[in-house]
Amino acid sequence: MAYKYVRIAGNRRQVGLALGKLARPIMGTYLDQSGTWSALRPWRGHPFVDDLAQQAQAAMPQIWEELEGLAEGLRMPVSDVLLWHCRGDLLHSTTDGCTSVARRAADGSRWIGHNEDGDPFLYGRCHLVDVALDDAPGYLSFYYPGSLPGHTFAANRAGLVQTINNLRTRQRHAGVPRMFLARAVLDCTTLDEAVTLLREQPHAGGFHHLLGAAGDARVLSAEVTPGSVSIQEVGRRYGHANHMVHAATRGQPQLVTDSSRTRQNRIEGLVDGWLPESTHADMLAALLDTQGKLPILRTAKDDPDDENTLATAMFEITDEAVVLRVYDRKARADIALDVMSDPE
Repeated sequence: MAYKYVRIAGNRRQVGLALGKLARPIMGTYLDQSGTWSALRPWRGHPFVDDLAQQAQAAMPQIWEELEGLAEGLRMPVSDVLLWHCRGDLLHSTTDGCTSVARRAADGSRWIGHNEDGDPFLYGRCHLVDVALDDAPGYLSFYYPGSLPGHTFAANRAGLVQTINNLRTRQRHAGVPRMFLARAVLDCTTLDEAVTLLREQPHAGGFHHLLGAAGDARVLSAEVTPGSVSIQEVGRRYGHANHMVHAATRGQPQLVTDSSRTRQNRIEGLVDGWLPESTHADMLAALLDTQGKLPILRTAKDDPDDENTLATAMFEITDEAVVLRVYDRKARADIALDVMSDPE
């Protein structure tokens, strides 16, 4: 498998500490080879970063405590760990990609699928973390070394599902860093609570959130950017890559890479071809599609965005349960977990 499964439990600081210790062996090497980290270092000590820190601490003190624990586990300054978490708020382009799909089945079940695309260095070096918190539902999430969970694919024990796609907005606003907001969604217990969070907090950066929940018939597509939140209910089928496509947001300044444009066109074409009797196998086939020079499944060493598919997730959502299946570039799941059941 391209990742390892790890269980973590405790209070906020203890969970952050454990996540930091998990990443510590490779974090130095990871950052040394990262062009994103090179581009971030000139921002050290910048007043705008101090403002982002103040807003994060004020709006989300519990998640800030996780960040402090993470820094302790990594043995890195909190300021550098914060800077790493602000990469998408400060830089117009980072090595975070992804493609998401959704389908509402005739039997009432909802399906959300996702390719997690990131720095090719991380292939085989990530984790699936199963986190139990003292004061929140707890969650299962794909974990990038040294980054708080939530900005990849995840579901919590309350049955809330979230997948994240990078948006390369050309705006910078003072607000809560986007990775803090994505993490905070995993503490919500309903779709409405998550929507309220995304609408009410000031946003420093941009993400696309695809959201679903057990016991809620809706699937929501949210493009959250500095100064704007657009939320649409998904119909029978949906696909999204790495740029804003909602009518309310697509006119905002953004960077649309050739890969994102090609993947968006391809996923829309595949999704539009799904029949009412199509199944999750068709969704998985779309995420594993290799057609063209810039395919949806990304494994090329010369990928123009410096991104490769690190894992593929498929969430089955019903009124009573959420089942997560994770795949490693193939049509057979490596792991299947009922997110809402207590871990053994």
